[in-house]
Amino acid sequence: MNNQFMLFVLILITVILNTIAQSLLKLGAGQNPLNIYLIGGILTYGLSTVFYIAVLSKFNLSFAYPVVIGMTILATTLVSAVIFQEKISMTHGIGIGLILTGIWAILFKK
Repeated sequence: MNNQFMLFVLILITVILNTIAQSLLKLGAGQNPLNIYLIGGILTYGLSTVFYIAVLSKFNLSFAYPVVIGMTILATTLVSAVIFQEKISMTHGIGIGLILTGIWAILFKK
């Protein structure tokens, strides 16, 4: 398999795990401090950290961090709108557009 494709998959897995962790923490918020959602969110964050370390071993921090965090913000916003029925304002949408622009600029910096 193409090495560049595998690196993209590592980033994607990290983003998906971060988004799942955020969603689990949201589900567990306001409940018993040791509920299954909070425990699952913490464990998922731990697993995402393992994948993020693999990403960091292949990319510069100045590339990896903004791409992973920016994509996580986008994915988490989408999940919050679809699953949690949260409203996304126009200002929020503009911010998401700016994040997309920043990710694009970093990915295609040549």
